[in-house]
Amino acid sequence: MQTNFSDPQTFDPAAFNTGSTPSVQPNVLNNDAPDTTDEALESEASEDTIEHKGVKSSRFKKLQKKLRKQVSHAIKDFNMIEDGDVIMVCVSGGKDSYTLLDILLFLKRIAPINFDVVAVNLDQKQPGYPEEVLPNYLQQQGIPHYILEKDTYSVVKSVVPEGKTYCSACSRLRRGSLYGFAKQIGATKIALGHHRDDILATFFLNLFHGGSLKAMPPKLLSDDKQNILIRPLAYVEEKDIIKYARYKEFPIIPCNLCGSQENLQRAMVEDMLREWDDAHPQRLASIFKAMQNVAPSQLADRELFDFESLHLDRDDSERAFEGHNIQVGGQDELSDIGLPTNPEIQPFDGTNKQNGAQKNAASKSVNKIPTINPIID
Repeated sequence: MQTNFSDPQTFDPAAFNTGSTPSVQPNVLNNDAPDTTDEALESEASEDTIEHKGVKSSRFKKLQKKLRKQVSHAIKDFNMIEDGDVIMVCVSGGKDSYTLLDILLFLKRIAPINFDVVAVNLDQKQPGYPEEVLPNYLQQQGIPHYILEKDTYSVVKSVVPEGKTYCSACSRLRRGSLYGFAKQIGATKIALGHHRDDILATFFLNLFHGGSLKAMPPKLLSDDKQNILIRPLAYVEEKDIIKYARYKEFPIIPCNLCGSQENLQRAMVEDMLREWDDAHPQRLASIFKAMQNVAPSQLADRELFDFESLHLDRDDSERAFEGHNIQVGGQDELSDIGLPTNPEIQPFDGTNKQNGAQKNAASKSVNKIPTINPIID
């Protein structure tokens, strides 16, 4: 049965039922990339004034509705959640994973299908990590959760040379721990907090440094073929998540491992994307739309398109050249290779060309790929 999240209603906290799923406690890092923008939640100017706790401003309600619809569209477009699913939400303590968890819990209440949500956090034993923050928050919200304790921090520090980035090694160790735990608790999907701008940054990192056109798919079968990963925030812009997290007053925990490193390639790409967005507001939306509108025959990957089998299938007598004069030179040479020395001439008729162009335009499909951020009513 396919998920159909079409028109999320207003969230009523009093109506939320946590169910009987047992809780243990959490702490995970959901992003493969460092979350260098959590600090923005502290420093960003309060252009949208947060009202008294419990009182939501009209701006917040509008933003909340927008994000819920975007997540709903992504879930539906990629069939991310199905009836009976157990969704393991990886919660790092960053703005993205908090937002993802919050919206999925809301959708669980109003969805036309039944699915469960459990939060999982991986405590990687980083020095100075506030172990009590996430468990306290999840406990207060009545959210079923687990906390895994695994000292991947020491492993990463020991295997990565000084000055090199920790992200790759850290994410591999994190994935291995989370994949195994998802299978252990019977989770059918693993939800990660990557948003649209993470996907775009990964695309350009691979383009600039990896020589490949690839990014983060909204839905993916893991390398071990044992887990399905979903990214319900795929249509959501990071700047909206920053605002949402500030409104909700999530207890943000910054990453002191990857997030503390300077001159990361990802950070530089993210800065580039932000500059583009400031100067050309629709550029990122257009790039993301292009990722959903790939034409393999217009690229050069022989694995994706069979260029070798292209051949002509035409009757050369069907159409003559439209023009008034043809100058022929080297007639003997043309004759030697079997080409005509007196090609047929046909009077040029501009109306025929115009009519043909109109027919071609009319024959094109009117079905457009939706914009990356679904329209919010």
